[in-house]
Amino acid sequence: MEFELKKEQKEIQKAVREFVKGEFKKDLILELEEKHEYPVDIWKKAADLGFIGIHFPEDYSGQGLGVFENIIVAEELCRGDSTVGACLILADFASEIVLHFGSDEQKSKWLPKVAEGEVLSCGAFTEPDHGSDITRMETTAVKDGDEWVINGTKIFITNGGPLAGFYSVLCQSDPDASPSHRGMSLILVEADRPGVSAVTVGSKMGIRMMDTAEVVFKDVRVPQSNLIGKENKGFYQVLEFFDESRILIAAQGLGTAQGAFDRALAYVKQREQFGKKISQFQITQHKLADMHTKIELARLMVYKAAWNFDQGRIDPKLTSMAKMAAGRTAVEVADEAIQLLGGYGYMSEYEVERFARDAKITELYEGTKEIQKNTIAGYLLGKNK
Repeated sequence: MEFELKKEQKEIQKAVREFVKGEFKKDLILELEEKHEYPVDIWKKAADLGFIGIHFPEDYSGQGLGVFENIIVAEELCRGDSTVGACLILADFASEIVLHFGSDEQKSKWLPKVAEGEVLSCGAFTEPDHGSDITRMETTAVKDGDEWVINGTKIFITNGGPLAGFYSVLCQSDPDASPSHRGMSLILVEADRPGVSAVTVGSKMGIRMMDTAEVVFKDVRVPQSNLIGKENKGFYQVLEFFDESRILIAAQGLGTAQGAFDRALAYVKQREQFGKKISQFQITQHKLADMHTKIELARLMVYKAAWNFDQGRIDPKLTSMAKMAAGRTAVEVADEAIQLLGGYGYMSEYEVERFARDAKITELYEGTKEIQKNTIAGYLLGKNK
């Protein structure tokens, strides 16, 4: 077992760090955060450098690398800034559904646009009345000649809005299926199709630069060729996608935790209280030791999950553990960072309060921590086998 990054992986890590240092300007980020504006210019530059869709094949404007390299990029971007980093690592959100299950035409048309920073991709799964329960869908897809007619509403859709290029929509395509999830299909719906509308869900606690929308599909017609993968297999395709995407969200949590820790460490080294640096107090040192240990534990699990996936072994238990552990680490480390900065930690200028707000989402989207526990327990007890 090798715990050292390969030379190419170290070079990717270094390149992302240099990008962050050059492009993540504090004043600009605070302005974008206050205005709830997407970091378009930074996104475009990240795409130009190949950081978006790095795990896409070269034929689709990627670099042909793996999940491991993708999460190295994600960790460093979120370490540089929890909000901008989240926007960039999720610019290609759910594009893996098209990558793994889509037709050659779908992949050729959309994946290069995502990787090159022309559009954002979206996964439209969650519904207002069902939340984490994707075994039931009110959104329907009905065949009419050579078209699908789609009706329904999706909520909390990442990237939904003006920059979206397409939605991978989970629909009930067989209303008579029992259980109902055996009759679901994934259908690609272009964002500019007549009948598609998106409105922001409103002001959020964190990730405020990212568009999060309620998306309504009203008599939306798309050709039957827009079916992604196999008809009535959409639920299972989404589950397989989650096994990959949860590693990415785990990396988001990991990077967010590391970024909060970096800022706290720098602060305690220079801040004086009672006549000496607060880093000299044992209580401060113990906090730092606990924070760093939690981060390293999370990193080992996240890296293992990514490496395992690249070996062709899909292990939902491991990916769920990685996401749960990294999300919890992000929340706890960011909270402790605020504590170490005291009153300054509560101020936006010192950034850690934003890292704390952004950290919480990693315990919510892509399945709450309770859903992860269900998955883990299910495999331990043999219920999911």
